[in-house]
Amino acid sequence: MSDYDFDRVNVLLAEDSPFIRSLLVNSLKVLGVGNVFAVEHGGDAIHFLQRGVQQIDIVISNWDMHPIDGMMFLRWVRRHKDSPDRFVPFVMITSYTEPERIVQAREMGVSEILAKPFTIKNIGEKLISLIERPRQFVHTKEFFGPDRRRRKIEYGGPERRVLTDKSEGVEIIRG
Repeated sequence: MSDYDFDRVNVLLAEDSPFIRSLLVNSLKVLGVGNVFAVEHGGDAIHFLQRGVQQIDIVISNWDMHPIDGMMFLRWVRRHKDSPDRFVPFVMITSYTEPERIVQAREMGVSEILAKPFTIKNIGEKLISLIERPRQFVHTKEFFGPDRRRRKIEYGGPERRVLTDKSEGVEIIRG
């Protein structure tokens, strides 16, 4: 991770525990993140973004906060008309790692999940992942957020698309 210069990265951190918030701020500073704006909960984070004082490159938020939790904050970022950047990478921190909860966060449009307990190395890997492997956004009636598919799986079924040397476009192969 020493190859990365995060000096120009602006992170908005929403965490209600003063101890964890301090731990995360210090961890991000150790990684070389230039600016970390820390707030106590999702409501404070929404107000920070609405003020538009600073462009935010990455949002890191705890899931379980009061009065506005991480999921409500994520919903506002991805879906609200007043959100200044619906495409901002959003990392959710949680100790809830049950598959149903992860699916719920992915369905809401989270970019990455950081499971508790975490290390500085885990945080750095998430930052690098957001930079090196950004995901395209998908917008449908039911979903707006990063493409949830991470693996390229070969599809051998009917109407599979392949590039051919004979054409400039895509040829449809009917099964």
